[in-house]
Amino acid sequence: MDPRKPHRKENETVDRLFDGRLAVIQSRTGYRFSLDALLLADFAAPEKNARVVDLGAGNGVVALILAARDPSLKLTGLEIQPAMARRAARGAALNGLSERVAIVEGDVRAARRLFPAAGFDVVVSNPPYRRAASGRTNPDPEKRVARHEIAAALADFVGAGAHLLRRGGRMAVVYPAARAVDLLYQMREGGIEPKRLRLVHSYADSGAVLALAEGTKGGRSEIEILPALVVYTKDRKYTVEAKNILAGEPDL
Repeated sequence: MDPRKPHRKENETVDRLFDGRLAVIQSRTGYRFSLDALLLADFAAPEKNARVVDLGAGNGVVALILAARDPSLKLTGLEIQPAMARRAARGAALNGLSERVAIVEGDVRAARRLFPAAGFDVVVSNPPYRRAASGRTNPDPEKRVARHEIAAALADFVGAGAHLLRRGGRMAVVYPAARAVDLLYQMREGGIEPKRLRLVHSYADSGAVLALAEGTKGGRSEIEILPALVVYTKDRKYTVEAKNILAGEPDL
């Protein structure tokens, strides 16, 4: 390990967000976060003093963003892949957030054993989105488990969220728009009633690529369809809203 960079190991990068205010440790060749994570962190918007758990925390980017944005939050990240969980924990230390961001190495399917019921106000998740047998599986094990429903399926993530949430608590998920019906169905079946839905488009005149959905545990059946979020302008630059999210200033 380079003594000048004690938090970064060989084959890792330290990537900066929000004009350098936040650092994320990632594998140079393995799974790396994408725009999905930043959009989820912006969409979730936990209330002050909320207890938040990130299911499938990866390198910890969503938990770190939420913790950096609101010092009143207490966050827990659950991640099944040991190397990624360790990076998330080191990332919390690197950012001085270890007291408020706890990383637990474990399987989302064991959430009932790992955590007490109704212990959280908010659940966030960017779960694997490809069915285990669909398409070409990535040869890299980190990418394979993060993207394909190999270790756990969507229903497992929603079921864990339902167990962890207090009644009235909220679960926010980012998922491919093409599987939005699956997501909303699983949420309702799991006792988390869909309440907000926002579709993400690469361009204003293109089809949706992502769905941001939020449900309430024990909520009533009515959903708010939010205005679409468009990422790029016609000349392939970030829109004002996307630029503000990437800068960590979503309310501007």
